[in-house]
Amino acid sequence: MNERNLASSVVAEVKKAIVGKDPILVKVLAAILARGHILLEDIPGVGKTTLALAFAKALDLQFSRVQFTPDIMPSDVTGFSIYHKETGKMEYQPGAVMCNLFLADELNRATSRTQSALLEAMEENQVTVDGVSRPVPQPFMVIATQNPVGASGTQKLPDSQLDRFLLRLSMGYPSPAEELELLRRRQFGHAMDGVEQVVGRDALEQMRQAASRVHVSEPIMQYIIKLVNATRRHPQLLQGASPRATLAVTAVSRSVAFLRARDYVVPEDVQTIWVDAIAHRLLMVPGAERSANVQEIAHAALRQVDPPKIQ
Repeated sequence: MNERNLASSVVAEVKKAIVGKDPILVKVLAAILARGHILLEDIPGVGKTTLALAFAKALDLQFSRVQFTPDIMPSDVTGFSIYHKETGKMEYQPGAVMCNLFLADELNRATSRTQSALLEAMEENQVTVDGVSRPVPQPFMVIATQNPVGASGTQKLPDSQLDRFLLRLSMGYPSPAEELELLRRRQFGHAMDGVEQVVGRDALEQMRQAASRVHVSEPIMQYIIKLVNATRRHPQLLQGASPRATLAVTAVSRSVAFLRARDYVVPEDVQTIWVDAIAHRLLMVPGAERSANVQEIAHAALRQVDPPKIQ
């Protein structure tokens, strides 16, 4: 089975647990193939945790979860050193982040200090405890969930942390037909009962390498740069998209093209993930939120910048 068929099989397997969210599943897999991290922002109970569990099971990833609360400490995430009397040495005790897929559940309920404990792992693929840096297992990815800002017990994630997430996605409510199908399935067991491993870690790496080889032409690169620069010039934005955002859009566009069985990126691939990859990185001028929001500004950039014609 080739890499694209494997990717399709992963999505089909996750669909056994998640009903009616096919576009979200494709975007999550695209982010995984682009070696990125994902932020799921939505109200409780729409399946965010189930989605993460299903991908971990289908991809045979070592899974770890932390339910973030104000009393969770950075050492719970990164690990800590403990003195062993028998050896007379300090020994490292791995934290929850030492896994392949780390689910940071309700990340925005934690303190800023604990939230920042994830930054090194997300950006450098390592954690530093007592001056010693240790690599996290590979592959490594973070799927974080957060309740909408303003919900009880939440606080806004720092801009520097938001910029580390490749995509911010929202699952939303199911339709009545989808919710009926969900009820039917749950009569016969738990959502995860039918999900099986589809690929191993070696196959995931092969899919990632295949996605990274997708060609991005000069006109597509210029198109992405024009879109990014449109956010930097917007009068209602205090902070536009960073160069990291440019790289992120390019990487995940490659993955989308790969999942659509092409070896080159077209404007539609960029447009599919543009808002999900950009909106959470934008910072509005104080008071401007009354007349617009970051999603609307990201959509406006797509309307303002003409896509190139690909022969």
